[in-house]
Amino acid sequence: MRGGSPLDSPSPLSVLDPVPAGGPVDLSDAAAAPPPELDEKHERTGRLTSLTDRFNLLQRALFAEGRRALLVVLQGRDAAGKDGVIRKVFGPLDAQGCTVTTFRKPSAQELDHDFLWRIHAAAPRRGVIGIFNRSHYEDVLVVRVLGLVPPAEWSARYEQINAFERMLTENGTTILKFFLHVSREEQKRRLQERLEDPAKNWKFNPGDLDTRRRWDEYSEAYRDALTRCSTPWAPWYVVPADRNAARDVLVAEVVVDALERMNPQFPRADPEVLRQVWLD
Repeated sequence: MRGGSPLDSPSPLSVLDPVPAGGPVDLSDAAAAPPPELDEKHERTGRLTSLTDRFNLLQRALFAEGRRALLVVLQGRDAAGKDGVIRKVFGPLDAQGCTVTTFRKPSAQELDHDFLWRIHAAAPRRGVIGIFNRSHYEDVLVVRVLGLVPPAEWSARYEQINAFERMLTENGTTILKFFLHVSREEQKRRLQERLEDPAKNWKFNPGDLDTRRRWDEYSEAYRDALTRCSTPWAPWYVVPADRNAARDVLVAEVVVDALERMNPQFPRADPEVLRQVWLD
């Protein structure tokens, strides 16, 4: 980094390691608990505050630089906390340098194109952090479990996804993918809360119960997506998500660490321009 830059700072340490290509990946209920070092609430809260301050500065530099982008993909079972991560980790950022795209059931127009068409259209432009709330991975998860397309079609998509993500990275987009891993018991508690809390009723979808009944099928689909599509250019991270505060810290650590390595810089004005301004 440049001497004297406001961006000068030691890189944060991240607890999480990316999923190794080809596995293994632990999606047991025990793996959804936070790591011991994030078990105390006051430690989690303080860590997120310091990360948010650093994150804000790095985002401003990325936006001002305007040469590269960051794409954050959030996947997880129902009630895993995707909305919470967007609100807590990315909510404090400058809105003009951040976009959030939620992918729901494809429209008729989207179904008339290849499955990556709508995804590519939503990729963040240079200078922007883009967050995907669900993503192209639905086409090897829901589509697979519900049998919406033949196995030969969805099984070919893993390599298509890898090639697509590599193309994005080669054109200046850093990609980070997070699977928010919640245990079966914790998901049950959160779904029940949606039913009982009037402020959360709108989040409850009866279809969530059918998805829950297919827990093992979705686990198998997630394992394949994570192990077959965790690459050096677009790694997957499994985030223990049973405790919201720890989940948020773990995601923030990885994102801030990636931005530190990207090392965005505030552009410097042309000295000749500055000289003329002062002469005026």
